[in-house]
Amino acid sequence: MAELITIFISTALVNNFVLTKFLGLCIFFGISKKMDISISMGAAVTFVMVISSILGWAIYEFILVPLQIEFLRIVIFIIVIGSCVQLLEMVIKKHLPTHYKMWGIYLLLIATNCIVLSIPLINVENHFNLIQSVVNALGSGVGFALALILMSSIREKLELAPIPKSLQGFGIAFIVAGLLCLAFMGFNGMVKPLAGGL
Repeated sequence: MAELITIFISTALVNNFVLTKFLGLCIFFGISKKMDISISMGAAVTFVMVISSILGWAIYEFILVPLQIEFLRIVIFIIVIGSCVQLLEMVIKKHLPTHYKMWGIYLLLIATNCIVLSIPLINVENHFNLIQSVVNALGSGVGFALALILMSSIREKLELAPIPKSLQGFGIAFIVAGLLCLAFMGFNGMVKPLAGGL
């Protein structure tokens, strides 16, 4: 149990992919203007991470390893992630059309998000079992959602602030992101890093 907690804290806080590894910034800056959109996008990305992690682990352990074709893992993981995102898009388009319109192109960008692909690869490199893989994916998703929510809450407040014209928009967003990154660097050293960049 302690190992699972360590994996979760490591991926959510200490090695947050957005605020310490600077990955997934396209969605991070594009979606983090409004809180409700950020929360729902964080949930969507977490869902894709967990499902693709489970499917990726099962395919790797039960198909690729027995057939000794582990070198195909990146191709297989990309196909699994793309399928998960396509399924998510169909469900959201049918049941949540307002969210579908608000997210726009960023929903499809989940498939090309480097964070989503890195999770199954890190799971394989660390020889995680199924439970560890799910906790790793869940922690990474929670960390991504936390970064989005923090950024959107600050950006909503900044809309009321007298920001110089030259810094409005992405200028102040980059400054805020830099300050958030510095804050999250304070978590370094809390847990021992895992292999594969964690």
